[in-house]
Amino acid sequence: MTAKPLIALAMGDPAGISPELTAKLAVQDDIRASCRLVIIGDRRIFDEGARIAGVKPELRRVEPGTDLRAAQSDVKFVDLRHLDPADIEPKTATLAGGTFALANYKHALELGRDGRVDAVCFTPFNKQAMRLARAEYDDEIAFSAEVVGLETPASEFNVLDRLWNARVTSHIPLKDVAARLTSERIHRALKLTDSCMRNAGFARPRIAVAGLNPHAGDGGNFGREEIDVIAPVVAAGQAEGIAAEGPFPADTVFLRAKAGAFDAVLTMYHDQGQIAMKLMGFDRGVTLLGGFPFPICTPAHGTAYDIAGQGVASIGASRAAVLLAAEMAAATKGRS
Repeated sequence: MTAKPLIALAMGDPAGISPELTAKLAVQDDIRASCRLVIIGDRRIFDEGARIAGVKPELRRVEPGTDLRAAQSDVKFVDLRHLDPADIEPKTATLAGGTFALANYKHALELGRDGRVDAVCFTPFNKQAMRLARAEYDDEIAFSAEVVGLETPASEFNVLDRLWNARVTSHIPLKDVAARLTSERIHRALKLTDSCMRNAGFARPRIAVAGLNPHAGDGGNFGREEIDVIAPVVAAGQAEGIAAEGPFPADTVFLRAKAGAFDAVLTMYHDQGQIAMKLMGFDRGVTLLGGFPFPICTPAHGTAYDIAGQGVASIGASRAAVLLAAEMAAATKGRS
């Protein structure tokens, strides 16, 4: 019998809802049934999160360096002992909070890199806090690639149930998007989307490619990116066996995808897809970092400082993130 996947769960920003979400995840029956968790953080912060969440998780404390696959129990806690709760400024992005989250995530990534766990998840970060801790911090993709030593393309995907959203450009100013939409970048994003979805169990994912301009350029009346750049890439992808179609107007393509016509939508910039996905399922959406040798998943929402400490944070997206990571890790183990 194949052992359940082992997933490192890094605690996120301690001033937001991450501690209570982490504690809630540790007691979910469906998560315990699908995987074994290794929580990375400070036990004092975790225990306060459990108090706020009103749960009493049963977990085993282990030292850094422990053989996690041999250690018993479905939920283990690697206590880095690196943040005194008294040093947390609630509902505020701080250097201490960013340092805490960054250390947890780095430890989890190193476990994945070294084959000591099968997947990595994390509860929400606050990018301002992360940049206070590391001035050059751009986003999770760049940091993860640096820690893991990844030299091949990686990208961020949003997943809602069985619908995926990929994008060509991500965390850049909107004014720079058109200049970044080269044939090479779009083609790379299309191939990576197809590859990652196949690794997630899609036999031949149906990918709709969105246009950039209103009404997908309206035959060139509102811009020629669709004609000159995007459409040729779609044709090239089709010739390579990718089930791609488009470019489609961005204001209607998600309606078709939601109705089941496509498994994924490849958008040209960040909010073109994020708005649609979050509107359809903010409390269930997952962010997946694709292109890495192991799954990396997190809820698609943020640290929710406004409701931190109240015990009312929804666990839906965090649960979905862990279950997706477990599903993908199990599929990978099954193919090996």
